[in-house]
Amino acid sequence: MVTAGPRLVRSAPAPNWAGVGTWTLPETELAIPHPAPRRLPYHLLALTTAGHGTVEIDFAAHPCRPGTLLWIRPGQAVRFGAEPGLDAALVAWDRDLLSAAEVAGVPVDDLPGPNRWQLAGEDADAVITEVAQLGVDCTRHSSGVVAAALLRHQLAVLLLRIALLTDSPDGFGGTATSEGRTYARFRRDLEDGHPHSRRVEDYAARIGCSVRTLTRACLAITGRSAKRVVDDRVALEAQRLLACTDLSVAEIGRRLGFGEPTNFGRFFHREVGLSPGAFRIGAAQRMPDQVPDDVADIGARVPSQRLAND
Repeated sequence: MVTAGPRLVRSAPAPNWAGVGTWTLPETELAIPHPAPRRLPYHLLALTTAGHGTVEIDFAAHPCRPGTLLWIRPGQAVRFGAEPGLDAALVAWDRDLLSAAEVAGVPVDDLPGPNRWQLAGEDADAVITEVAQLGVDCTRHSSGVVAAALLRHQLAVLLLRIALLTDSPDGFGGTATSEGRTYARFRRDLEDGHPHSRRVEDYAARIGCSVRTLTRACLAITGRSAKRVVDDRVALEAQRLLACTDLSVAEIGRRLGFGEPTNFGRFFHREVGLSPGAFRIGAAQRMPDQVPDDVADIGARVPSQRLAND
């Protein structure tokens, strides 16, 4: 009689008891073949250590090779094109784990920001060292106030090192100028308000500025008008819901403030260039394979540490 071998049980790369956890990509659900897009309720860093592949973040494809670092924010749609041999060190942490004081210059909320870096030289050495040590300590420690503080501070150091990869001495918080501060307030209000209003006047009133000031801030930071930023955010949420849920098109439209499905359909087609149904079909299709190059693996520099699911 032939007996089956042990079945690999994959789990989500969720934070552990201390609010932060480390994993390797193959041991998680993210590495299943031909995955559908999904939304994670926590932050996730993915440092490619071996192989090649593609990761989609909010429907934008990011090629990955050894040294590629990705940051997926809570609520973003993500899927990994896990070609054979692709491996990555994963770091996940709760969205409210760190305070702004602990990571100056690094947004600790869910606002979008830079999400891909190709590490090299001293930058790669520094980030790889932090990721590797965090993985070791997540495995060694499973309880205790001191251990939890250690893991939290190690995560803060890692994020500060990532912030130093930008050209700005203020990191990528985007609040060094008055326009940056206005835009940051607007984006935080937009995260809560986009299902209820697409009027720029409403957002300007809530953050205490004129429509002209808000539009000037959006143009300075993004090159797009405030109305364009609002519509982009609503269209993105519609895409996330179409790709990551089984909600009907009509229900998604209602959740985003459209009283009639036809109005939602026209808005979506104008913004995305496809009907909601066509977009949903396309989002479920298999990701294309990536052609590998000759970049050396760095897996030996990031110990594979299996984190107990406590």
